[in-house]
Amino acid sequence: MNQPKPMLTMSQVMSKLAQRGISQEFRMNENCEMKYNDGDRNYKPEDLKILRSYRFEGDSNPDDNAVLYVAQDTDGNKGIIIDSYGADSNYPGDKFDDFIREIPVEESEEYNFENN
Repeated sequence: MNQPKPMLTMSQVMSKLAQRGISQEFRMNENCEMKYNDGDRNYKPEDLKILRSYRFEGDSNPDDNAVLYVAQDTDGNKGIIIDSYGADSNYPGDKFDDFIREIPVEESEEYNFENN
C-alpha cells in the first residue's frame, strides 16, 4: 500500500513558487485597495485570476491556519496573496473576503506540487 506524501509547508510552497519566478505579492492596503508590490495600480477582482490555492493548517493551533493563492493579473504579472484565516485574519472586515470570492479561478496544474 502506498504511503501518502507528506503535505508541503507554506515556506516549501513559497520556495517552489520562487523557483518558478513567483516571489511578488498582491496585497490589500489599509484603504482596501489591492496592489501589486505596493505599485500604483488598484486592482479589481476581474483584473486577476487565481491559478492555484493552498491551505495550511497548524497541527495544534487554529491560529496557524493560512491560505496562499497564486494569482495573475491581466498584464501577465504573477504573484501570491496570503491570508491567515479563522479567528485572526490578516485583513479586518469583509472587504478582503468579498474581493477574493469575486476573483475568477482558473486552476493550473503547473502549480500542483503534489505531482512535482
